[in-house]
Amino acid sequence: MSELPTIALLATGGTIASTAAASTAMSGYALSQSVDDLLAAVPDITTLAHIRARQVLNVDSRAMSGKMLLKLAARVDKALADPAVQAVVITHGTDTLEETACFLDLTLKQSPKPVVLTGAMRPASALSADGPLNLYNAVLAATHPRVRGLGVLAVLDDTLHAARYISKRHTTLAGAFAAPAQGCLGQIADGRLELYYLPAEAEARPRFSLDGIKLLPRVDILYDHQDAGLHLYEASIQAGVQGIVVAGTGNGSLSPQAEKGLRLAARNKIVCVRSSRTGAGVVTPSPIDTRRGLVCAAALNPQKARILLMLALTAARDRAFIQSCFDNY
Repeated sequence: MSELPTIALLATGGTIASTAAASTAMSGYALSQSVDDLLAAVPDITTLAHIRARQVLNVDSRAMSGKMLLKLAARVDKALADPAVQAVVITHGTDTLEETACFLDLTLKQSPKPVVLTGAMRPASALSADGPLNLYNAVLAATHPRVRGLGVLAVLDDTLHAARYISKRHTTLAGAFAAPAQGCLGQIADGRLELYYLPAEAEARPRFSLDGIKLLPRVDILYDHQDAGLHLYEASIQAGVQGIVVAGTGNGSLSPQAEKGLRLAARNKIVCVRSSRTGAGVVTPSPIDTRRGLVCAAALNPQKARILLMLALTAARDRAFIQSCFDNY
């Protein structure tokens, strides 16, 4: 029998590490479990790999900050650089899992070793807690030879997703995550990973170095709607943000006040991105983008567009460069 691989398990908190007062409660839970508790709930995981477990953070993912992202990325890079480690698995709250996955996908130092995020929609105390099987499946996927070199991945509800495509699409269901246009990369069924397709080639994707970065640029997301006001744009400008992402209507369409707010932001040297609040589809380029200095978000939703803009601003403020980052991710 071949020797089992070694997996670095990095825990950050989230629902997977939380419990509630009753086994039927699916909300109102609190963080209560350590990474050792997570492993104790999945004894069969030792048949897949040797686990090196570390508690990096222990927070609800809605509290994730830029400093926390920088800390997590550094810990992942350190684990990937260890010759004894074959892959990294990260447990994370589901509310902002897609944002952390996107951040890591854009910033980790290049390595073919898999990095897989997972979490849970139900607390560990629930009658049908999904965390233990999600964790088992994440380790199973991380040890699969065909996932090497695919970038950052996520495993939830028996499905494997690319960080670039996945988003949370439901408030409470165990199957809350999906990639509406691209679909999942594969499925885990009865302890076996079946890959359906591979994500787009990674060679042209933007990558950003975090060396020397202690503080990430501040980028706001502003939600557009009927009869929108100018005050949110004015507040962001006053707060000193470096970038604004607009969750526009339809194909990144902008209300009259949003257009006015973005013109005001441009005069204050703030880089602005048009995204869409619809949740699926591609925002296509418009002639107004070049005239007004706007960046088109392409296929990224507002929260991922914020991550990419924030990182692009660490490298340059040139519109053409930033647009190329969105076009190639």
